[in-house]
Amino acid sequence: MQYEPTPQAPTTSRVTQAARLSVAPMMDWTDRHCRHFHRLMSRHALLYTEMVTAAAVVHGDTARLLAYGQDEHPVALQLGGSDPALLAQATKIAADMGYDEVNLNCGCPSYRVQSGRFGAVLMTEPDLVADCVSAMMAVTKLPITVKCRIGVDDQDPAEVLPDFLTRVSAAGVDRFTIHARKAWLQGLSPKENRDIPPLDYDLVHAMKAQFPALHLSINGGIADLDLTGELLDAGLDGVMIGRAAYHDPAAILLDADARIFNDGTPGDAIQIVHAMLPYIADHVAAGGKLGQVTRHMLGLFQGRPGARLWRRHLSEHAHKDGAGVDVVLDALRHVTTLAA
Repeated sequence: MQYEPTPQAPTTSRVTQAARLSVAPMMDWTDRHCRHFHRLMSRHALLYTEMVTAAAVVHGDTARLLAYGQDEHPVALQLGGSDPALLAQATKIAADMGYDEVNLNCGCPSYRVQSGRFGAVLMTEPDLVADCVSAMMAVTKLPITVKCRIGVDDQDPAEVLPDFLTRVSAAGVDRFTIHARKAWLQGLSPKENRDIPPLDYDLVHAMKAQFPALHLSINGGIADLDLTGELLDAGLDGVMIGRAAYHDPAAILLDADARIFNDGTPGDAIQIVHAMLPYIADHVAAGGKLGQVTRHMLGLFQGRPGARLWRRHLSEHAHKDGAGVDVVLDALRHVTTLAA
């Protein structure tokens, strides 16, 4: 089935500006609680959901899967799938729910993703990806973007990546996030695929030179704002940070608005804890578990006195019946006492 692409939102849109720094979609990590926490640290960074399959969005519990808070904007939904019609339906649902962007996953190397014919394996089928994004753009004016690898298995990235960008951009996509590693679908686990394949930042820079009209963000191995700034200064349009933003969020996000977006002053981690308390109280009052929220906060004081005691207190007490904001305040005392 052929689809006529709908013009996307202007490239100067808020979500495009926010893509200067984004937090990667990470399975089991970037849920709505994590995104609320991250948003308190940065007003500007673009936040992504965990990947959700198009089939789950269309046929599953949509309200539960796609729930998000209005304070999370700008927030993007990442979809997994390779059926153009199903992806179009899921995109329409996401647009109706108010998401700012829909991203197609062409980079995840997990076994589950491969078996479903989506994720990094789609690097071998750029024409199918083009059909998918055309279908998605036909139902919305939201930005439709793609996250990909530089190649998979025995592919030559220097040949495969420009061909992929050419074919998919011809369908109307003008924003890509490139994980600057190959994905070895045969022989490496998903965890190994995050570390073992060598990074090739030079190739991503070469793609920006070859495709100057495209908005290209880089992902992979970026663990601080110093490198983020260097990559932006070298001409890339955006930087996506994954594990570092999760495990040491203060180092990435508290200074992001001031250093990357030239707006505001660096935040304070202790203030972030206090800002989280009303959200935590509401979540617990609604029947939620404290640990569902605080598991995302364990790394907040990474490298500071009291960080280990903060993590231990939350880990040992957040799962207990009746655990609420008092547990968080008790954990915080381990940090504030040592800082005094």
